Amino acid sequence: MIETRIINGCLGLKARLPSANMILVVGERGYLMCGLLNLKKAEEIGQAAAVVTGVSTFSDVLKAEIAACTSKARELGITEGMLGEQAIEILK
Repeated sequence: MIETRIINGCLGLKARLPSANMILVVGERGYLMCGLLNLKKAEEIGQAAAVVTGVSTFSDVLKAEIAACTSKARELGITEGMLGEQAIEILK
């Protein structure tokens, strides 16, 4: 099952997998993703992307600290340790 939600002006997508939820929050400038998705690939293709880990809900994503991000995300002002909610404001 896939759940969608608007989160601070961004599109939130949550796919319920057998043992975890896969979460992606997409803005105009980039996206915030859970640890199940591939940050290395996002870097290779020049995307502004940031990762939060240990999340299973949209609320968790907003409260979680950024664990890693691409160089393009850093150019926009996203840093490790920043809250997901702050990163979404930059990416929207």
